[in-house]
Order: sequence, then structure tokens, then C-alpha cells
Amino acid sequence: MFVSGLNAQKKDLKGYLFAYFEGKGPAEKQEQLRFAVSDDAINWKALNNNEPIIPSKDISNTGGIRDPHILRGADGNSFYMVATDMNTKKNGWDYNPGIVLLYSKNLLDWKSSAIDLEKLYPKKFKDIKWVWAPQTFYDVKAKKYLVYFTVRFNYNLKLDFYCAYANKDFTGFEQEPKLMFSAKDGAIDGDVIYKDGTYHFFYKGNTKDENGKEIKNGIKQATSKKLQGPWKESFEYLDAYADTNTNVEGSSVFKLNNSDEYILMYDLYSSGRYEFQRSKDLYHFTEKTESFTKDFFPRHGSVLGITTEEAIRLQEKWGGVPQKLLTSEDGTFRFKSEENPIIKHKFTADPAAFVENDTLWLFTGHDFEGGQKSYKLKDWLVFSTTDLKNWIEYPVPLKIEDFKWDKTNDAYAGQAIKRNGKYYWYISTNGSGIGVAVADKPQGPYKDALGKPLLTNADCFASTHSWTCIDPTVFIDDNGQAWLFWGNGVCYYAKLKENMIEIDGAIKKIDFEEFKFTEAPWVHKKDGKYYLSYASGFPEKIAYAMADNIEGPYVYKGILNEISGNSNTNHQAILEFKGQPYFIYHNGAIQTNGSSYSRSVCIDILEYNPDGTIKPIVMTTEGVTK
Repeated sequence: MFVSGLNAQKKDLKGYLFAYFEGKGPAEKQEQLRFAVSDDAINWKALNNNEPIIPSKDISNTGGIRDPHILRGADGNSFYMVATDMNTKKNGWDYNPGIVLLYSKNLLDWKSSAIDLEKLYPKKFKDIKWVWAPQTFYDVKAKKYLVYFTVRFNYNLKLDFYCAYANKDFTGFEQEPKLMFSAKDGAIDGDVIYKDGTYHFFYKGNTKDENGKEIKNGIKQATSKKLQGPWKESFEYLDAYADTNTNVEGSSVFKLNNSDEYILMYDLYSSGRYEFQRSKDLYHFTEKTESFTKDFFPRHGSVLGITTEEAIRLQEKWGGVPQKLLTSEDGTFRFKSEENPIIKHKFTADPAAFVENDTLWLFTGHDFEGGQKSYKLKDWLVFSTTDLKNWIEYPVPLKIEDFKWDKTNDAYAGQAIKRNGKYYWYISTNGSGIGVAVADKPQGPYKDALGKPLLTNADCFASTHSWTCIDPTVFIDDNGQAWLFWGNGVCYYAKLKENMIEIDGAIKKIDFEEFKFTEAPWVHKKDGKYYLSYASGFPEKIAYAMADNIEGPYVYKGILNEISGNSNTNHQAILEFKGQPYFIYHNGAIQTNGSSYSRSVCIDILEYNPDGTIKPIVMTTEGVTK
């Protein structure tokens, strides 16, 4: 909602948070608090897969909440939320005596209190029928938070607004609520906003004939120079549906970030739509309505402007925040992985990884987009995580155009490794050779370390086709010797010099019984044994062999990973992170655009048998974050 207080107004607001309750799905789940986020206030994405962020049973007396209203505190860093304490699915519409108050310092963790007006103030609020749609406004003069809401009594059909100041810890009221505003024909769903010395009170009102029968309803407003009135009521309807049979309620007004424009939104509850009109003066609104796009079905809620830092916090807690909001000033993008594939906002392939301290660094290729008919990769990407659930994507660290000697414009598979305080990323192209880039940080940026290929097809003495010099994998043994393996059709290997940018000695090839090598070699070591895994056949499976020496002889041990869903290729990284071995690979599982040419990286558990062999990988949708 509108930000009150000088500190709050200075916030650099980048996006929007929508607090709402759901209008579809299982009845027992509808009257629960949910959040959604948008970068433009029009296109919305539900957080937490549209599941409740707090169970209503934990915060309300009835087990249900409706009409949540969220407000940024005057200090800019605290948040206040109120909601109707009502469970219509359980108790019906006949009676609800209270509201819920919530307070947070971070938007994630909320302290709550439930207020029963009839019990707290039996003299004034005896025989109450409804306490509906509470909202909060910071009173700058009183330096207090005013909570206001609609009340109806059993003995009086009139719907009036009452208000009271919240106590300092936002757990109750300072005093008995008093009448704030009594619209001529009653009103519900009030929302106050302040502009240019005037308080604007938007609400759902109606018009009645001389017999008290309602003949019209819609969104109205009243204005005042004082927060608690007196209010001057306008009898003009603001919403575009007032003269139609379409009913609206739950009006809410908020100011667009970095704009002089305001949004009047409302719930078209009978048709499951949410629409809005625009204004710059809060008196005149656009006649044509606009619709939100959303992946949920909200009922009466409210909107709050949020910062990038707050969006990141929400993402780390619940996921679902649009990527644009999560891109920090330094170009990093934070996202949450809930299952396989672990990255869903773009297509990634050919994973490689290493662990440094408590962080896993993931390096991938980047399939250009979904639905491709051939391989189209122009750059490489880097990600990091400390828990395999919360990830950071960094600005693109390396592009095929960074290698001026390349003639193919194809950014094929690679692998990075740390040595002597530098990070070396060995990449391949589709015919121009294998290059090496270097950086001072794992996230880059990287630059071409040689100005020429490290290896070309001319070095692949046993091959005849042009795409043989691809898929480099690098390994540093316990004695400090670095090795490079690569190839398609033939698996080549060679020593690297200490500087990591020169081949040291002869180039050799791996060969052993049952070795059906296609591409994608990966070398790792465990308990003194060397493991060579690789793509085999086509469509590709991942097979592996073991040896006592890095140069062999290797002994074939079988298929490690079957054909990877919807992808002809397969490419793996094997490593241990925080005591658990993992298998990282790609598939084409993002529907509907995933394919052999639009791939996505996945992670599953890897397990060893007592004799050191590896159990076949079980590829899962759940992944490793559950």
C-alpha cells in the first residue's frame, strides 16, 4: 500500500508484493494467507507454489483468514498486516467477531495476535455479527498505527467503519474502537490513502431506494483533511462495472513505484477476475479496465512496494519471484531450486562443478532458447550455492566471441578448476578447438588466456571428423599434477604444465575392453581409485570405468546413468559436497520447450557400493532439496 513516513518513502522500491487469500482449490485451503510478487504490478507470480505462507490455524481463532492488508512501517523496515478472522468454509457467513494482527521485521517471520471484539469490549460490541476487512494506516501526527474495519451488529443492518490505535507491539488496541465513518447506505472493504493534504477513503458502497432496497453498488470514495474524519462522501461510483450486473468488492489503491500514477484494483468475485483502473489525482480514473495476469485466483487483498533485497529474501524463503526483481545492482540473480531440473528460468547444459570451502560452483553451457532444432550455444554460465536449494546466478562470465580465434560461433562444453589462486576454464568449440580462459574469481569475468587454441583437431591424431576436439575435463591429482581429458569418438588425455595453459608432453588416448566412448569424459578420485565416466552410445548413456592409475589400465564397470529424459545427449559431473556424493547431468525435461537442443541441468544422489563401484543413478523429479 501507500508508504507513510519519510524513511519508508526513501526506499528504492523495485517491485510489488500482493497479500491475498485464494478463491479456488480445496475449500479448507482457500482462507489462508498467500503472497505473490510482480515487477510491474500487472503480471503476478504466486510465491510458495500458491501454498499458504502461514497456516490460518496458527494465527486465527476461527482457523481461517480473509482480506489481508499489508503495510510498510514508518521506519521503512518493519511490516504490519491485518486480516479478517473468519472461516466461512467451516462456520458459514453468519458470525465473526474479530481480526488478526501480524508484525514482521523481514516479511518472512510474522508474530500474530487474534482480537475478539465481543470478548474484549462486551459493553459496546455485544451482539456483534461481523468484523470485516481490517486495514492499517500510520498516523504521522499521532505517531501510531490506526487499525480500521467494518462492523455490523445483529440488531442493525448498517455497515459502518470503526477504528482504534494499535498498541506499541501491535498485539491489540490501546482503547475501545470508536466509529470512524458511517456512509449513508453502509460500506465495506475500506482503504485509506493520503495525497496532497487529503485522505481518500475508498470502499464498496451502495445506493438504496426509499424502502431501503439496494439498487446499485460499486466502488465509492470519501475525503477528509483528518485521518479519522469527518468524511465528505461522494455518491459517484468509480469502478467501470457500477452500472452493470458485474459485482466488485475488495477495492485497494496503491501508488506505482517511481511514478505519479495510482492503481485502483478490485475483486470481481463472481467471475474470478481481478481488474484495475488508473488515476493520477485519485479523483478521476481511466474508464477502461485492465486485467492482471496471474497464476493464481486471488480474493480481496492488498499490494506493497518492495526492494530488491526484500524480493531476494522472499525468493529464498518461498521461491517464485520474477527474475527481473532478483537481479541485483551487481548483476547477480538469486533463485530457489525446488526439484529437477534445478534451473528453470533458462536452458542449461553440459554441467561441470567444483567445491570451494562451503560453496558449490556450477559451470554450464547455455542452450539459447526452447524449441531449438539444432545446438545453439553462444555463452557459458556460472552459478553457486551453499545448500543446493538457494542459488546465485552471476553475470555472463564468458562468451564464444571472447575467443577471437574461433570460427564456429558455438560455445560447447567445458570445465573450470582452481590453481595457484586463479580459476581456469577449459572450453570447447565446434571445430576450432579447445581454449582456456582465466579469472581471479570463480564467477569471473574470464578472459582468453592464450589468444589461440590450447588444442585443435590436429592434436587428435586418431580421429578424422571435425568435432573430435571437444568436451575438455580437467583433474588435479594429489601429487599436484594436472591432467586434461577430451574427445569425441576417441578419448584423449595429456598432462598440463604448472601454468595450466600448456600441454606437458605427449598426447595419448584411452582404450580398454568394452570402451564405447562417445564424448563427455569426467575424471574423479575416491579412496585411491580413479573413475573415468563418459557418454556412451547414441542416444547417450553415462558409463564408467575404474583404475589404480590415472593413465589406466581402466576396467569397465557398467552403465551409470540411462538415457536422460527427452535428450539424446548426456553430460555429467561427479563430486562430493558436504559429505554427500552427487551426480550432476542434463536432460530435456522442461516442458513444453525442453529437448535435445534445449536442455536443463539436474542433480541427484550418487552412492558407492562397499567395493568402490557406483550404484546406478536414480534420476528423480524431486531432486536433492526435499
